Amino acid sequence: MSKVPSLPYDKIVSALKRDGWTVVRQRGSHIRLQKRIGDEVLKLTIPAHRPVKRSTLAHILKQARLDVEAFERLV
Repeated sequence: MSKVPSLPYDKIVSALKRDGWTVVRQRGSHIRLQKRIGDEVLKLTIPAHRPVKRSTLAHILKQARLDVEAFERLV
């Protein structure tokens, strides 16, 4: 298993968009994304930080149901 990368928020958001997530809104320094899987709607909040902490990104990927390898292919 590879290590979670340290990336700026805009790279993370564009990678998630490639995975089918859409930006719902941005308030201050947080960006809200959502994705529909069947009848379920998943929601993520990405902090607009440069870089986003590795631990934060690890939580985001867990919520997005993506492993690090799959995410790195999207970046």
